[in-house]
Amino acid sequence: MLQACMHDLSDLVHHLNALLRISELPDYPQALNGLQLESHSGRVSRVAAAVDASAPVIAEAIAQGADLLLVHHGLFWSGLQPCTGPVFKRLQPAMAAGLAVYSAHLPLDVHPELGNNAQLAAALGLQVSGSFLPYKGLPIGLICDADLSLTELEARLDKALQGARVHPCRGGAGHCRRVGICSGGSGSEVAAAAAAGVDCFITGEGPHWSYTLAEELGLNVLYGGHYATETFGVKALAASLTQSHQLPWSFIDRPSGL
Repeated sequence: MLQACMHDLSDLVHHLNALLRISELPDYPQALNGLQLESHSGRVSRVAAAVDASAPVIAEAIAQGADLLLVHHGLFWSGLQPCTGPVFKRLQPAMAAGLAVYSAHLPLDVHPELGNNAQLAAALGLQVSGSFLPYKGLPIGLICDADLSLTELEARLDKALQGARVHPCRGGAGHCRRVGICSGGSGSEVAAAAAAGVDCFITGEGPHWSYTLAEELGLNVLYGGHYATETFGVKALAASLTQSHQLPWSFIDRPSGL
């Protein structure tokens, strides 16, 4: 059991920003990567990690005594809004309790060790051999060499996601040799996955038409769920703070089922 260890929030933010290359990597405007809410104490002794900075997650982080909440989808994911209603219900309790919030979206997706995609590849026992799906020049998906049946890959994904429902589109061959991984909502990129030579594309969710297009392209797609495929990065990031700063952490599981 870790002894209580207090750190300056500013030092942790500097460490996380450098680790994730926050200032270097592009992202969607509403991501606002980095420290999104500071605390009045400016000190951290316990970390909570979650996929979304939602009101229930914030309430649980406060109940656990966390000083810092690490999330993948931050406080402002829905865009610019007045601080009333649901926005106020997120911000006010966190500010009153002194809970700081740090968010990392694409910088966490693409991190070569801690990222959602890298962690998922490792959980599947796959070796990364390349990347694909560029966003503003940043490849956000990984390609892995494989030599296993689609049935085996489905079983590995089911185990990695700890029982979250995997929805398969078996549009291609029954044996996988080149697997593409891009967590979250990348299912609309089935054409780009096929163009990259991928024979099985693992993602979180996609639009309805992505399934039928994948069939037409002869591409296998395994939809693991947006939430389920993005639990990996925040867990790995929080665990890294135990290694680097001896900070205890916990994961707040609030699945959407999507």
